[in-house]
Amino acid sequence: MVTSTDTGLDGSPYQQYLYAYPHKTSYRPLRPRPLLADVWRAEAREALFLYVHLPFCEMRCGFCNLFTRANAPAEQVTAYLRQLRRQAGRVADALGDAAGYARAALGGGTPTYLTADELTELFAVATAMGARLPGVPLSVETSPATATPERLAVLAAHGTTRVSIGVQSFLDAEARAAGRPQRRAEVEAALAAIRDARIPVLNIDLIYGIDGQSADTWRQSLDAALAWRPEELYLYPLYVRPLTGLGRRAHARADWDAQRLALYEQAVATLGAAGYRQESMRQFRRSDAPTPDGPDYCCQDDGMVGLGCGARSYTTSLHYSFDYAVGVSQVRAVLDDYLARPADDFRFAEFGFALDGAEQRRRWLLKSLLRAEGVDAAAYRARFGALPGDDFPELGRLAERGWAGDGGLRLTPAGLARSDAIGPWLTSARVRDAMTGYVPR
Repeated sequence: MVTSTDTGLDGSPYQQYLYAYPHKTSYRPLRPRPLLADVWRAEAREALFLYVHLPFCEMRCGFCNLFTRANAPAEQVTAYLRQLRRQAGRVADALGDAAGYARAALGGGTPTYLTADELTELFAVATAMGARLPGVPLSVETSPATATPERLAVLAAHGTTRVSIGVQSFLDAEARAAGRPQRRAEVEAALAAIRDARIPVLNIDLIYGIDGQSADTWRQSLDAALAWRPEELYLYPLYVRPLTGLGRRAHARADWDAQRLALYEQAVATLGAAGYRQESMRQFRRSDAPTPDGPDYCCQDDGMVGLGCGARSYTTSLHYSFDYAVGVSQVRAVLDDYLARPADDFRFAEFGFALDGAEQRRRWLLKSLLRAEGVDAAAYRARFGALPGDDFPELGRLAERGWAGDGGLRLTPAGLARSDAIGPWLTSARVRDAMTGYVPR
């Protein structure tokens, strides 16, 4: 049973994007370091998610707080790919022959920062892990500057089923205001190249809440995106975080919450009218878009295997990664440390968070509740032997506010709009304390 106050629900709708639970800032050094073979020994490994992280970009966007380095020297990229292969060998040994992959993703950073030949090497690393490429649904992140025909040809040849491109705004002035200098012509050329590559799913990322953005300019970006009939759209409220480009500027605006909420509601209406189904606060999928073939993967139940300096891995009872930083000098230090590691270091988990039974229940609940379909009470009971409302009675308070139906198990439209407040509200005291103790660097 959990206890929470309503304080978080009464504040800003924009507190934290809970894309993973527990949050990465709750991770701490694991001492002694556990062997990966022991970490994975009791795990189901037949339907894993393989995530390969490439921590390089052609530029650092003003809103970005990811682990990434802009314009890395060519020799460091070469060294990273070499080290990634070493890590893959040790991780594959730890997982054993029982490992099978239901999905895969290449993220970052920007994987298409690599040349076509380097991308081929990156795919070779993923294949060496046992991922069938082509063969399983595969998502790759790209950018307007790097979505070139020769790179996209490599992606298509290896069975990429989804390409996600961070456009953020189709208006040059807004892109600059978000710390992402780009031109509309470059964006349109990249989108044309992706469509020419015939990759089944195109996702376009857009951001709302940018300085100077209005309902009219937001409509222009939405219309420009919809002109490409993307299978998916992800719409992100702008956050200004410590150590980012925007974070170094004064950004407090009294009306910011109201502006972001109004732009969000405008987008929900616009995309709904255009035939898009809302999957979460951020994800919208075209109703007639085909679902990629492949084995099922359930993020609540199945594990993730991460490769690379900024990747995280998830098992039932341990989430782990390497060290994490945002500041330029600290990112470089962490990256240098990764590149200097002897291969046998990759047999161990370095930083992480151990999930006891209560945290496992909370993660399962949150990963379900923040999706439009909500919590499957029968599946929860089959997994944990109790009903979600028994373990989390405060869900009823969401229903009282009109933010959830089905006894608090499925968010209403008003509740989905406040996902970034509901997620932090349901975060455990243990995780919150660890996050509070994290020093940004």
